[in-house]
Amino acid sequence: MPRKFNFGAGPATMPESVLTEVQEELLDWNGLGLSVMEISHRSPEFIEIAKQAESDFRDLLSISDNYAVLFTHGGATMQNAMVPLNLASPEGNVDYVNSGHWAKRSIKEAERYTNVNIAATSEEEDFKYFPAQDSWKFSDNSSYVHYTPNETIGGLCLRTLHNCEIPVVADYSSGILSEPIDVSKFSLIYGGAQKNIGPSGLGFVIIKKDLLGNAQSITPNLLNYTLINEGESMSNTPPTFAWYVAGKVFKWLKSMGGVEAISIINNRKANKLYDYIDSSDFYSNNINIENRSIMNVPFLLGNEDLNDKFLEVSKEAGLLALKGHRSVGGMRASIYNGLPEEAVDALIEFMDVFQKEYS
Repeated sequence: MPRKFNFGAGPATMPESVLTEVQEELLDWNGLGLSVMEISHRSPEFIEIAKQAESDFRDLLSISDNYAVLFTHGGATMQNAMVPLNLASPEGNVDYVNSGHWAKRSIKEAERYTNVNIAATSEEEDFKYFPAQDSWKFSDNSSYVHYTPNETIGGLCLRTLHNCEIPVVADYSSGILSEPIDVSKFSLIYGGAQKNIGPSGLGFVIIKKDLLGNAQSITPNLLNYTLINEGESMSNTPPTFAWYVAGKVFKWLKSMGGVEAISIINNRKANKLYDYIDSSDFYSNNINIENRSIMNVPFLLGNEDLNDKFLEVSKEAGLLALKGHRSVGGMRASIYNGLPEEAVDALIEFMDVFQKEYS
């Protein structure tokens, strides 16, 4: 059966070659006569998997030795608690940029553990633009500023970060490995794996080592970055299968030429889709052009009464998970690293046929 194209926001499309390799190894990994899911996380075999995955992740993002790389349970939502618990004090101040749904989720959780100042927001314009960095206003003695470089639901992003006077924390769930970033400009980068890295259930944290050791006393041991680092991300049984698959994805990305090479493909995919939408009187995208995401492309139909028909017919055409988030409506095409360019071509062709039939 031919595979269909998955435009879902996550769990997202995996590289087909990775899925094939995992399938081939599923019953007998590396000649052990066992699945990788069945071996101990403390075995020499799995420790080698973990070390190689971290090494490749570091290579892809040029992560220097003054950063710790952690692989955690859960995803970005759990990090919404872990960040303030580990970097802020109950009496201290932190700053958050409100750029949309996921930024608001981060803010709400952080308010449970520290004092949150909204450094900037675009909510008054329904998050149609990303607050420019020169508009961010920091509180006194702030422990960090947090922002969400790519808003998965709203489809807007801030692609360039300039040097900042306070530590910068970023939720890179839907943008990680999609284009080059200068890790040295950040104090902490975190996210969930289920978009550009691997299966759901795995999280990642890239943190400056000099920020370790500052967790609040109420921080549970399994949420304490210092203890996770000391335990080499194995304080308890990690999500071993997801970690193993993530390592396969890192290898695949390196074989593609790394982040720089995939960035060229990603920009080409996104530009094709935006160009088609902008040339149409039937479809529209309301995000400021300079803030458009290259990973998540929301679009509206001129006649909302046709939304259900669009989803029905697109599914029949093998184009899946195009429904936009309930908070914004319309459609959304998530076009992560693993989604081949031919999927975007197929979507544009379908949109054109649909427009001609129903406009």
